[in-house]
Amino acid sequence: MIMRLLAAIITLLVCLAPSLAQQQADPEFDTSVAHPAYKKDGPRVMFDEAHHNFHTSDGRYKPFVDLLANDGYSVIRNRQPFVKTRLSGFKILVIANALGAEEDDDDGADKSAFTDEEIAAVADWVKGGGALLLIADHAPFGSAASKLSNSFGVDMSKGYTFDPQNSLPNNPSILIFSRENKLLASHPITEGRNENEKLNLVRSFTVQSLKGPEGSVEILKLADSATDRPTYTAETSTPAAGRAQAIALKFGKGRVVVQGEAAMLSAQIFGAEKHQMGMNMPGSDNKQYALNLLHWLSGILK
Repeated sequence: MIMRLLAAIITLLVCLAPSLAQQQADPEFDTSVAHPAYKKDGPRVMFDEAHHNFHTSDGRYKPFVDLLANDGYSVIRNRQPFVKTRLSGFKILVIANALGAEEDDDDGADKSAFTDEEIAAVADWVKGGGALLLIADHAPFGSAASKLSNSFGVDMSKGYTFDPQNSLPNNPSILIFSRENKLLASHPITEGRNENEKLNLVRSFTVQSLKGPEGSVEILKLADSATDRPTYTAETSTPAAGRAQAIALKFGKGRVVVQGEAAMLSAQIFGAEKHQMGMNMPGSDNKQYALNLLHWLSGILK
C-alpha cells in the first residue's frame, strides 16, 4: 500500500512541471562512507555547472557531491566552457542534466548544451585518459546531451522509458534493476571491491533508454518488456528491448559511463510528507551504486 502511494506521488511529480520545483536535497541523508577509497589526495572531480544544469553541487546533487567528498575525492564545480587546458587538471568529469536553455521548459532547452568545440575537447580528454560520467534524464535533457553522447557512440532515445513488468506497482516508469530480474549486468560496477559492495537492487525514476557501441556494457539492462515513448503521456510507443538505462565503455585510454536517469544518484525529498527519491529510498543499493561508478571511473575497479 505504501509503495503504491509512493508510486502515484512520483508519477504526479514527473508529469507536472511545476512540482519539479518542490524537489530538494534531503538534508538528513547519510553521506558518510565507512571505508573511504582515498585517505588523502584523491582524484580531482570536475562537477559541471556551466551548461544550465538542472542539478548543481549545492542543490539537488549536494548529497552526491558530499558522498564523493567523504569517499576522498576532491570535487570542484565548473562554470566555464570545456577546454583542453582546464580539463587536463582533472581525472573525472561529471555532467548532470545539462540544458540548451536556462529552464527545462524554455525554448531551446532541447538544443545541444555543448558546442562542437567543447564536445571535441571532452572526447580528446577522455581518449587521453580522462573519465566521464554523463547523466541525462528524459526529455528535454536527452536531446541536450545527445551530441556529446554520440561522440562516444552512445545513442539516446530522448524520450521516456516504461516497463510494467520491472517497476514499482502501478508505476511503469520507476524501474527496478536487480539480481532477481537479471537486469544488473556482471561488471566491476555491479560487483564492487568485495561482497559488501556488491549490488543487489537499484531503482531509477523515469528514464530515457540508451544504446551503446560494440564493446560497451549495459550496466542497467532494459527487459524485452520495456518500451519508449516520445512524451510521458504519448499513446504510441516503440520497443526498447536491447537497450539500457546505463552504459559503461572504455574510450582510448579513458572511461565513460552514460546514464539515462539522474534522480537515482541524488537523495531528494518532496511534498509535505517529505517522500524520498534517490539514494535515500529504502530497500535499494543506489548509494553503493554511486560509489562503485566513481570507483570504476577512477580506476580502483578494473
